[in-house]
Amino acid sequence: MEVLVKAADDRKPRTEAMEAGASKNDRFALTKPLTALLAIAAGLAIGNLYWAQPLLVQISGSLGVEVADTGLLITATQIGYAAGILLIVPLGDICPRRKLITVVMALAACSLLACATAPSFLFLAFGLSALGVTTVSGQIIIPLARDLADPKEQGQAVGILAAGVMLGILAARTLSGLVADFLGWRSIYLIATVTNLVLAGVLFKALPKMPAKEKTPYPKLIADVFKSIVRYKPLKWILITNGIVFGVVFNLFWTSLTFLLAAEPFGYNTFQIGLVSIAGITGAVASFGVGKLQDKGYGVQATGAFIGVSLLSMALAFFAGESLALVVVAAAVYSLGVQGVGILNQARAMALDPARSSRLNTIFVFNNFVCGAIGSAASGFIWAWAGWLGICAAAVMVILIALVCWRIGSRAS
Repeated sequence: MEVLVKAADDRKPRTEAMEAGASKNDRFALTKPLTALLAIAAGLAIGNLYWAQPLLVQISGSLGVEVADTGLLITATQIGYAAGILLIVPLGDICPRRKLITVVMALAACSLLACATAPSFLFLAFGLSALGVTTVSGQIIIPLARDLADPKEQGQAVGILAAGVMLGILAARTLSGLVADFLGWRSIYLIATVTNLVLAGVLFKALPKMPAKEKTPYPKLIADVFKSIVRYKPLKWILITNGIVFGVVFNLFWTSLTFLLAAEPFGYNTFQIGLVSIAGITGAVASFGVGKLQDKGYGVQATGAFIGVSLLSMALAFFAGESLALVVVAAAVYSLGVQGVGILNQARAMALDPARSSRLNTIFVFNNFVCGAIGSAASGFIWAWAGWLGICAAAVMVILIALVCWRIGSRAS
């Protein structure tokens, strides 16, 4: 595993901020192989949340429940994930992160095994809830990668890991259905169990031994997550703009797109709808380079540009009600915009105080989850009231709000 790290003599000096608040580790730095490994681990962690989505019909037949009731499994997973983000991810600021990451991944493997062997629907719901709580290693890994990276490449590191997260979501949705068709729905959880355990072991050997950043009582640590909003003036504007574009609009668009493609004139089945979602790969590919804009000092300006791209995509979506080509184009353009906004805002948030990067990442991701829940809930009401055009109109209006908030926040940066 020595190939995954290199001596500090081969890297550029760190800034005072990094020395004060980052890894304080003078022996290791982030290399391309280690970055790739961390991106895979982050993608697998988030992918664990999405194995169940294509499997709901199979699960309903296997466990003898109504298909409509299986939607509760997704809800249980999301609630668990929100709890895990809030209660576990901040520990990255006060615990040795190599041990924390491997322990959390091992617990996620136990939860996956519980899902694979669940004898009943209720047991599976508890298993998926536990999986949501424990599969948060990706959000511990992202601040770690930023801390290990050269100060001039921290945004790029965040972008590469964000690409891994997006690819993990796309891969999980695709592979889950394919594997389940041949081996049954339980098989994907068994495979994921083994994969998580193996990767946890690899990471434990590959990651450097890094001391905790500081000693803080746990209750104070959790309280400090929310105090960050007041402590750092630009943060509230980062959270608002990202919550709108990456949370509300993301869920408005993708949830309603399922309604659109399932209805006439398309009439697509679940697999066909899933293929359309592959258009989101544009955002994943762009993620590899977006972070460099933050490193070059253009993060604030570029965020505004990507909000504009998201606005353009929703304008295109207005005309996509009966055109698959326009649907795909709108989805691809939006994926580009939303990933750009998300990566740059995440990098900017953690850069506010490297010593509290895990806490800042916690409030960032938790905010996305809350705003995403609002978007998911609103999508059903807006669709029933005004259909696809209503969804697009609502998306345009809230993105315009995000643009105004970005402009106000840019003055606070």
